[in-house]
Formats: sequence, C-alpha cells, structure tokens
Amino acid sequence: MYRQTDKKKNLIKGVLLSFLLIITPFLFYVYKYAPSEASEWETIFGTIEAGNFTWVQSYVHAIFTKFIFVMLTGIWFLTSNNWWKYAILVPFTMFLFQLIGIINYKSGYIDEFDFWYSLPLIIPILLFVIYISYRISKNTYENEALKRDVDDEIRKILSDDL
Repeated sequence: MYRQTDKKKNLIKGVLLSFLLIITPFLFYVYKYAPSEASEWETIFGTIEAGNFTWVQSYVHAIFTKFIFVMLTGIWFLTSNNWWKYAILVPFTMFLFQLIGIINYKSGYIDEFDFWYSLPLIIPILLFVIYISYRISKNTYENEALKRDVDDEIRKILSDDL
C-alpha cells in the first residue's frame, strides 16, 4: 500500500520527467539564440568559445544535440523495465563520449575515435545482453516442450488411453 509521501514523490518524479521530455524540442533550438557569425558568446553563465568550430552557433548546436541524445537515452534507461534495458547503454555510451569530445574541443577530433574508446564498456554490456537473450529463449523453448508434454498427458487422461 502506498503511503502519501510515496505518492507525492512519484508525482514529483513524473512531473519532472514530463517537463524534461516536453522541453526537449525547445532545447534543440537553443543554438538559434547564439550569434551566427561570432567565435565567442557572452552569456550570464560565462563566455562560450567556438573551439574547433567556425562559429559559436555551430558549437552550441553540436553540444545541445549530443546533450539531448544523452538525456533521452538516460531517461529511457532509467525508466525502462525490460530485460534488454542494458542494451540502451550502448548508444548512451557513444553519445556521452561524443558529448565529451565536443566539450573537450582541444583534443582536435569530434566523433572520430569515440567508438574505439567506448568499446571496452560496450563489449561487456553486449555480452550480458546476448547471454540474457539466450537464457530467455532457452527457457521459452523448454517451457513450450513442457507444455506439449503436459497437454499430451492431459489428452491421454481424458481419453482413457492409459
């Protein structure tokens, strides 16, 4: 039975989650507020430099695009109840490495080697998901065979062919 505080917490979580999902399309267009042909942008949060991008607007667009993908795959992972939810960590890891590559613009590359850096994290996740999938399909096959055997026994009992 839910207590009143649990209902309030779930309501607050649901409202925050809904708010994040609702503002996602608006976050995608934040880059339009950046100056279109400037290498720096003075904001209340500090100065944003274009880094390896030509214009700061391109830099902000790249950051927010990757941030939105990280946010959405993170929400999907945290709210999923499916057995395969760990497979969501594969694109999440890729997007996270790409976001870090954009923020760390002094590294000189973006989206080039992120796959190779994230591979040590992705391989165990994929192996785990493959193993779980194998176990589920094996159990399903065994359950179907057991069901056939039970149905045969019931049919024999009902037909008096013992």
